[in-house]
This record gives sequence, C-alpha cells and structure tokens, in this order.
Amino acid sequence: MRILLVEDERRVASFVSRALRENAYAVDLAETGEKAIDMATHATYDSILLDIRLPGLSGLQVCRELRDARVDTPILMLTARGLVEQRVEGLDSGADDYLTKPFAVAELLARIRALIRRRATGGRVLRYGDLELDRHQRRVTRAGRAIVLTAKEFGLLEFLLSRAPDVAPRTEIIERVWDIHFDPGTNLVEVYINRLRQKIAVEGGSKLIHTVHGIGYCLKAE
Repeated sequence: MRILLVEDERRVASFVSRALRENAYAVDLAETGEKAIDMATHATYDSILLDIRLPGLSGLQVCRELRDARVDTPILMLTARGLVEQRVEGLDSGADDYLTKPFAVAELLARIRALIRRRATGGRVLRYGDLELDRHQRRVTRAGRAIVLTAKEFGLLEFLLSRAPDVAPRTEIIERVWDIHFDPGTNLVEVYINRLRQKIAVEGGSKLIHTVHGIGYCLKAE
C-alpha cells in the first residue's frame, strides 16, 4: 500500500513516515500543497495524509483542487485545529476523515486502514487457497502455520493477494509497494519474490507465486 504524506514540518514528517514504513506502507513525501497536487495527479495512492497548514496552498485548497481534478483517493486531514466548525470545513472540502494533532500512531494506522478498507476489495482478510493474510493483525498463515514476514514482504504479499488470481505487473508492484525513490533497474523485486516463495512454502503444498515472464507475478495453485 502506498501513502502520500503532505507535511512541511520535518520532525513530524520523519516520525509519521517511519511509523508507516514499519507497518508495511510505502511513503512518498510532499512538503508543499503544489507538490502534493502534482504527485497525487500523476501517481496512484491508497491514501493521502494531508496537513491542513502548509506553506503556499493550504490543505483545504489542496483537497478542493484534488477533488476538482477527480482524484478520489481517500484523504485523511491532519490538523491542530479543534473547533467543530473547522473540522466541518475540512470534511466539506472533500476530506474523508480528520485526525487532530497530537495523535497516537495506533489511531493514525487504524484510520488509514478504515479509509483503505472502504474502497478496497477483499476486506480485512485476504485469502488464496490455504494462504491467509489479516490486514489488521498483520498476520499471515498458510495451512494454519504462522509465517513471519518483514514489513516490505507483508506489503508485497498483500498486493499480490489483492490482485489474485490476476497478474500483478512488475511496474505496478514497484509503484504500489515501494516509494518514489525506488530504482526500477535493480533486482530487488525479484529478491523479495524469492524470499516470499521460500517463506510461504509448505511441505507437500503447491507453489503459489508464479513468474509471468516479461510482465510480473501472480498467485496460482499448481
């Protein structure tokens, strides 16, 4: 899952980015409203975290312009404002939810999951054959056996499951699982695919992750 974080305070941006990456999200950062509009209209995100106070265009203006441009990505407004009328203004500008600073990381993650869940297919638990991934518990099992994954491995498997049994193109995997700074010329995707294959393999079980040469990868029972 890929998140666009729009935040000009570097300390806050660093803290939030780290928390998101530790929970298997790829994060791109925009420090101005103008940059946020450019990024959100040229790339696909699962959610946008938008600070209301930005240099230049405000978060409210950014939100309105994105909605006017038909960008329907869920937007979570981050604000230090506590007045009801100000929160209403944010929602009326096109935001889907708001979170008042300072906030707990657990609540931020829960609100992001809720926003993504509203538009995602497959709901909380994704399954393919005897492989199961729980998005909320960050838990993966196969044939009842718990599988320990890193945050990036979890994100990659989640994306493959969300596309199963269709093919997930390599270019789309890079776009949705890694952030904007990823070098598409490296073999890192292949490295992570091989790690996943090894971790989800079970004795006597079928191979699930298959390479579609020249295109990408898919989940398919042999």
